[in-house]
Amino acid sequence: MLTPVPSRHLIFALAGLSFFAQPALAQEPPRLVLQITVDQLRGDLIQRYSNHFGPDGFNRLIDSGTWFRNAHHRHSNTETIVGHTTLSTGTDPAVHGMVANLWFDRIAGTQFYNVQDPDYPLVGAEGIDKDSEIDPTQRAATTDGRSPRNILTSTISDEVALHFGPEAKVFGVSVKDRGAIAMAGHAGQAYWFSKSEGRFVTSSFYRSDYPDWVSSWNDSGKVAAYAGTDWALSGDASEYDFGTRDLQGWEVNLPGWGNVFPHNYGPVDNKYYTTLLTLSPAGDELTVDFAKTLIDAEGIGQDDITDYLSVSLSSTDYVGHFFTPSSLEAEDNLRRLDRTLAQLLDHVDQTVGIENTLIVLSADHGAADHPGYLKTLGIEAGSFSFDRLDTEPGLVRLKADFGASSELIKNFSNPYLYLDLDEIAARGLDLDEVEAAVAEELEKLPGIAKAVASSKLRRGEVVGEGVLNNVLANYHPDRSGNVYIVFEPHWFIADFDGLTVAAAHGSPWTYDTFVPILFAGADVPKGTVYRRVETVDVASTIAAYIGTKPPSGALGQVLPEIMPK
Repeated sequence: MLTPVPSRHLIFALAGLSFFAQPALAQEPPRLVLQITVDQLRGDLIQRYSNHFGPDGFNRLIDSGTWFRNAHHRHSNTETIVGHTTLSTGTDPAVHGMVANLWFDRIAGTQFYNVQDPDYPLVGAEGIDKDSEIDPTQRAATTDGRSPRNILTSTISDEVALHFGPEAKVFGVSVKDRGAIAMAGHAGQAYWFSKSEGRFVTSSFYRSDYPDWVSSWNDSGKVAAYAGTDWALSGDASEYDFGTRDLQGWEVNLPGWGNVFPHNYGPVDNKYYTTLLTLSPAGDELTVDFAKTLIDAEGIGQDDITDYLSVSLSSTDYVGHFFTPSSLEAEDNLRRLDRTLAQLLDHVDQTVGIENTLIVLSADHGAADHPGYLKTLGIEAGSFSFDRLDTEPGLVRLKADFGASSELIKNFSNPYLYLDLDEIAARGLDLDEVEAAVAEELEKLPGIAKAVASSKLRRGEVVGEGVLNNVLANYHPDRSGNVYIVFEPHWFIADFDGLTVAAAHGSPWTYDTFVPILFAGADVPKGTVYRRVETVDVASTIAAYIGTKPPSGALGQVLPEIMPK
């Protein structure tokens, strides 16, 4: 397998030699590592909407910690599971294996959802949780089972458990199963929100039943409390950058929810009631409330053994998909998220002490804006549809040239195109030749910047070629497709498994790779860093700070700016 390990990482083999400076270790490890991941929080959005923020949320971290203002993911497929797992493992998807939210399982002949696992069904669940209208990837899952077994390396949460022993408490919480599981790792426990059941759940990989505190929270009525209420603006419209642009033609008008304020949650028995909760700040509010209950019930950070808690906040992603990052809904969501974040930090301060907590905030990816919005600014943009591929003259000609009796393309799971290997073998064709020919024809289509044949990646022919390095970092021979498609900047697929979205992510362009990295708490100094850093650096830095070994596949460098002097 080709593993994209830049030559600079070879120096770590010599890390024991005295002439390499070692970062100082804190006198005592913190009682808690709190890793916060805000789904789709593009790197500019904190500053862009900061006029709405109070002193105790984002500003509490900025004013007391170190903010890395030029942080990027270095893999190409900037999707939820890919970014979360990169943050937790400190390595590329080529190594940790989570190359996409969905990939094509050639043996089963179906799409595969990243954390599905038939061996570990949901605890006490009634059926498969794949009825989400706003997360079609869930509908591709063929089982309600979930586990981290498809993550091929250890996570920083695993390393906490390995280093500090069975007394270390390790948890991950999110609306999304993949947001919780990727961070809790193999040794922790994960809880996520089941939209079909309207409660937080886990799978039998982690435990066989629910502790009393989880059952009590699920029975508390907090989920039902939003019924009949509205998501309304937090302030007067005149306070907002988009206050006069509530209605933008490209925003998704979901029946019963609408695309202008206020948005009504409807009755609790509405089929899509819980879906609407996640399409609003309510999803983050419920997640943080659950996390606060977990902290109290599990005694997080209450002894000298370092614990780990991940809180992955998903509402920004869902709001961004339906309304775009440049919308009144996105603006108000960030304003409310700031308050929700303040509640979490205040609770941690009261129960553990911020001075006893290492806090890390980042994001799994950014997002593109809608082509309609970009065009109002004079920026060329567009959307791409794969429906016409079967009739594209170049691909039709290729099929005839190769003598194929069926379609050469077996499956498209964005961003990978999978070829029909049985057809290619039956015709005695050379797979590398077919991949290269298909890639060449795809690159001729409007909206496609590059189509990268996996044969080129296998032979290591892309080193030093810009975004192709990002594609190489995403390549896993058993899970990646035969051709990786990179769309032109500001182009994306607006159709997502039959659902039309206003904004998307998943490219190697900076609007998708650019994310914040904020370290705060414990003895982290105040500062702002403008040099480029990468998200693979996060797990290695946490490990160095608390004194564990890095995760097993970690490639990142330690960020010296946050280390105790």
